[in-house]
Amino acid sequence: QVQLVESGGGLVQAGGSLRLSCAASGRTWRTTVMAWFRQAPGKEREFVAQTDWCGDHTTFANSVKGRFTISRDKAKNTIYLQMSSLKPEDTAVYYCAAGSTLSSEDRHYGNWGQGTQVTVSS
Repeated sequence: QVQLVESGGGLVQAGGSLRLSCAASGRTWRTTVMAWFRQAPGKEREFVAQTDWCGDHTTFANSVKGRFTISRDKAKNTIYLQMSSLKPEDTAVYYCAAGSTLSSEDRHYGNWGQGTQVTVSS
């Protein structure tokens, strides 16, 4: 199993920035893909971004493209989601996920963190 711990969420004004972190531990060698999903109140969980540990394949949802970036520190088994130009509609619980297949579908990820709340005020 792989354990994932997110951090970095909080309250920010529209137009502001936040950086989320996701630290992986355990059997990390089994995971080649890391992703971020989010879930707003009353809505289904949606894909935000994904990357492989090499950084060769990175994908973003259209709703965050150009505003969010993803980076990785392989030595620390940690990925980061840098969120800029935040909008109220970015408000959600953000989840880190780990898997072995590049996919924007949450069913392909077997390891999940507990989530971190991001709230963007207008």
